[in-house]
Amino acid sequence: MPQSLSRVYVHVVFSTKYRARYISEAIAPELFSFMAGVCNNLECNPVAVGGYLNHVHILCLLSRKVAQMDLVSKVKSNSSRWAKAKFLELHDIFDWQDGYGIFSVSKSQVDNVTKYINTQAEHHSNMIFEDEFLGLLKKHNIDYDERYIWD
Repeated sequence: MPQSLSRVYVHVVFSTKYRARYISEAIAPELFSFMAGVCNNLECNPVAVGGYLNHVHILCLLSRKVAQMDLVSKVKSNSSRWAKAKFLELHDIFDWQDGYGIFSVSKSQVDNVTKYINTQAEHHSNMIFEDEFLGLLKKHNIDYDERYIWD
């Protein structure tokens, strides 16, 4: 085939280091917008970027030119550097956890995942991030050792 074609949606999830609650309502909109911009620059068109206090969800269309780990690495490193420069109260304390989860999303589920990301505050009124993340791992049948998930 002379042409390479792709449409792969991914749902990326990661938290702040030690799940510290650094993503306040004052910071969240600019942070999520910045992260969407990083995705755009990588040609990984963002569908939804959101989160709650200590973690982020990104739903994007993965570029066929970008590896999963490169997408996450660039989003995390660029947004961390930007947040530390933009919000002086975060300068010496803000970091992302080392790991992440990335899950495939079928086209038929894009609207549901988008709604899920956009309603994180409601979702976390009765569930902590750790339980949410473990639930995603189980839902996607990902084997894990809980000793190595958290940092």
